[in-house]
Amino acid sequence: MRMVMRIPSHRASRGVSFVNLVQQLVYLQAVLLSSIGASASITVLASSSSSSSVAAAAAVRMNQSEPPPPPPMAKKVEHKMEMFGDVRVDNYYWLRDNSRSNPDVLSYLQQENAYTQFLMSGTKKFEDELYAEMRGRIKEDDISAPERKGPYHYYQRTLKGKEYVQHCRRLIPNFEAEAPLSVYDTMPTGPDAPTEHVILDENIKAQNHDYYSIAAFKVSPNNKLAAYAEDTKGNEIYTIHVIDAETGAPVGLPLVNATSNLAWAGDEALVYITRDETLRPDKAWLHKLGTEQSSDSCLYHEKDDMFSLDLQTSESKKFLFVGSGSKITRFSFYLNIAKLEDGLVVLTPRVNGINTFVSHRGNHFFIMRRSDKCFNSEVIACPLENTSETTVLLPHRESVKIQDMQLFSDHLVVNEREEGLPKVTIYHLPDVGQPLKSLDGGQAVNFSDPSYSVDLLGSEFSSRILRFSYSSMKTPPSVYDYDMKTGISVLKKIETVLGGFEASNYVTERKWANASDGTQIPISIVYRKDLIKLDGSDPLLLYGYGSYEVCIDPSFKASRLSLLDHGLIYAIAHIRGGGEMGRQWYENGKLLKKKNTFTDFIACAEYLIEKKYCSKARLCMDGSSAGGLLIGAVLNMRPDLFKAAFAGVPFVDVLTTMLDPTIPLTTSEWEEWGDPRKEEFYFYMKSYSPVDNVKVQNYPNILVTAGLNDPRVMYSEPAKFVAKLRDMKTDKNIILFKCEFGAGHSSKSGRFEKLQEDAFIYTFIMKALDMVPAQGCGLN
Repeated sequence: MRMVMRIPSHRASRGVSFVNLVQQLVYLQAVLLSSIGASASITVLASSSSSSSVAAAAAVRMNQSEPPPPPPMAKKVEHKMEMFGDVRVDNYYWLRDNSRSNPDVLSYLQQENAYTQFLMSGTKKFEDELYAEMRGRIKEDDISAPERKGPYHYYQRTLKGKEYVQHCRRLIPNFEAEAPLSVYDTMPTGPDAPTEHVILDENIKAQNHDYYSIAAFKVSPNNKLAAYAEDTKGNEIYTIHVIDAETGAPVGLPLVNATSNLAWAGDEALVYITRDETLRPDKAWLHKLGTEQSSDSCLYHEKDDMFSLDLQTSESKKFLFVGSGSKITRFSFYLNIAKLEDGLVVLTPRVNGINTFVSHRGNHFFIMRRSDKCFNSEVIACPLENTSETTVLLPHRESVKIQDMQLFSDHLVVNEREEGLPKVTIYHLPDVGQPLKSLDGGQAVNFSDPSYSVDLLGSEFSSRILRFSYSSMKTPPSVYDYDMKTGISVLKKIETVLGGFEASNYVTERKWANASDGTQIPISIVYRKDLIKLDGSDPLLLYGYGSYEVCIDPSFKASRLSLLDHGLIYAIAHIRGGGEMGRQWYENGKLLKKKNTFTDFIACAEYLIEKKYCSKARLCMDGSSAGGLLIGAVLNMRPDLFKAAFAGVPFVDVLTTMLDPTIPLTTSEWEEWGDPRKEEFYFYMKSYSPVDNVKVQNYPNILVTAGLNDPRVMYSEPAKFVAKLRDMKTDKNIILFKCEFGAGHSSKSGRFEKLQEDAFIYTFIMKALDMVPAQGCGLN
């Protein structure tokens, strides 16, 4: 979703301060060159052996009381674009380099990074303390809630000081395949327990990479093999490896240029998906272990560039489902794992405006179906042998959205939404072979917080135990096992938060703001009750997203405590374009109604000011990816409302990007933003696209980030936005731009690296709010 010269990065902390100093000197060199003329020549030489002298020289420069140097100013190269008689001039179009190797572009990005490093150096001590505070809350050596699969408990382990996880398992003592699961089952860990076995250690795999991510790790049905999808650049192009689960030895050659979507088709075959040249998932393949990838069988090729493929495994483990979907239409095929030779069979046909997700139990397929009429979805079932004969199990309801479903041998669990909050409802199913009919009398799982997040987790299909994760903005992530027959729930794991955390010190609230058209917009709020006055003097950070029907449910983030414990209020605006209030909430914040997303956010900001949660001088905003579009649009519309803004990997060059079908995601997202090749959409999208609407006006302090390898939002979009803002703004506030050279859309990959990013962003916000002492050059 809108989602040359380089100092090598060093893992952990080794060499980091030296690298930062070199970055600062590179920037100072560029500033000096610009001031004395391009014909001058200055050489900066540095080596690890001379780091002390470099540090001394930089320290002298950093301790001077003179004003900070001017920011990098990107050169202007006129680039005209004309459509429907409208001419746009993009002076920074040259910043787009698909190869990521143009020396001028890389030099500019390096100057921006050095400038950001220089301007934030005055609060580096505070940032380091904030990072130490965040890290001090983590139980670094820990394990996840063990998940039972066959004769093993599987779990992930984190180690003290290590960035990544180990994938582990233990045998279940005295395992009996037919023994029923209980909510009281535990994994023995004492000296007499079966030995822990590490299947894969990501820390070892990551040693030679700046970026490392495993997006899928799946064990074969017989528990003998493991398949995982690995990305070492952040570009979301994965390599799939298969290893022996006991020895770790590779099984066959890796599968390259894949997505992270993979599934076992029995014990000796995999189904996986690859991308086309625009990174659209377009082909599903069957790979038999021991054969070359070149001999794999293509199960389906989706040629329509509006559609992308995905892959699921039925809870029964008897079928795989390949789905092909656009933003409004989705149809499905099934693959019978016992009859791979039959290939894919159509389960739900392609019908424009009909969206289906499918699963299996007994002699029926279960289908969650959405249409224009049933916009919040219904659940139907059909016999395996006659998929056109359907029975409605759960009818459509205008006030309740069916978001997901999970099947068990005797139960159907439905994840629903009502009044903006998630619900989990359980229905008992008749015995397999008995007729299915409309279901009623569902059993709801109760939750205590006024606003919260809940997610269904992997559970044993044949059991009556439902596993889910629950959290709120003051409740750490908690994994529960719930007995669907007795209603008993048992806490299996709660995230340990060190540093004296007490949930009772925090207050969560749910409020409603009035949008300009009268629509009520929910807001989730959290603050530390002993620090907040609620008299308009408190600082507040307002977060928003509002796209793709994504629900931003209020959940816990341990690093966020560093904001709350320093006296900030944190709020989430659940604006239109998201899915929190049902399908129509999304429909009313997309295409030709996209501006509702931005005006909703502004209404929430005004409400928080009116109710004295904050003031304009104490209000900041935060959003990333499509949420970065939100921040960019609101910055242009109402810069006066905010003291500072953070826009992470922001999708801000909307019109230019959506006019170029060679850019990843463009064609598949015309149903989200509109197709600007049509005049109505062109001018509507131009009216809010952040890059096209930068004005000669005052702007607040702004921090923008990007990832050089980002396949979702090209780094050049935020780079152009920053360059244009610098050229046109009339204030003396600071704009900082930070581009990660070794990362993609999700930025750095290590868990401590991510904490360092949080510390940097929070320091910027608190610095803009004058909440940290100035120690050098800083924000105005």
